[in-house]
Amino acid sequence: MADKLLIATTNPHKIREIRPLLHDVPYDLVTLNDIDPIPEPDESASTFWGNARIKAVAYAKASGLTAVAEDSGLVIDAMNGEPGVLSARFKGAATSYPDRFEEIFRRIAGRDRSARFVTALAVAKDNAILFETETTVEGEIATAPAGGHGFGYDPIFWYPPFGMTTAQQPDKEKARISHRARAFRDLRRWLRSRS
Repeated sequence: MADKLLIATTNPHKIREIRPLLHDVPYDLVTLNDIDPIPEPDESASTFWGNARIKAVAYAKASGLTAVAEDSGLVIDAMNGEPGVLSARFKGAATSYPDRFEEIFRRIAGRDRSARFVTALAVAKDNAILFETETTVEGEIATAPAGGHGFGYDPIFWYPPFGMTTAQQPDKEKARISHRARAFRDLRRWLRSRS
């Protein structure tokens, strides 16, 4: 029987994106939805790396499993890197994404629109970090939200090589360039190299 690998998320969008990327690893993939509830660790680090490590170690220790955690977000140059590690809580956890988009448009009006998505991923067993990777995808903030694919900030993230937002890209196309997909492909290579 294969060892279990805990993908430390309950987000259905992330789970749908991650599972196909790890379809052939020699592990039985489980998510936080599949195990007894574990309190969310305090994501108190100021970097994506730091939060990924905090979550990976906390979930590995609490579950007794090897745990994969990632921290990702949108970094906007004209906003000094915001929303950054606070992307999921920008303007408050209860704030809708359309309201967050309006605040971003207001703050960068007439300014540089360059931005990037960043994902830091960490794998932990007990207290030890076994593997880490960080990936980015460069783009800019669109002039208006567009597209029904993806989630989060995808409707306002314009990807110049495709000439559209990441929310306008079908899932298969987005997976070719997605920051999260690239991080999990790095993880897949590492997991397969260990088998």
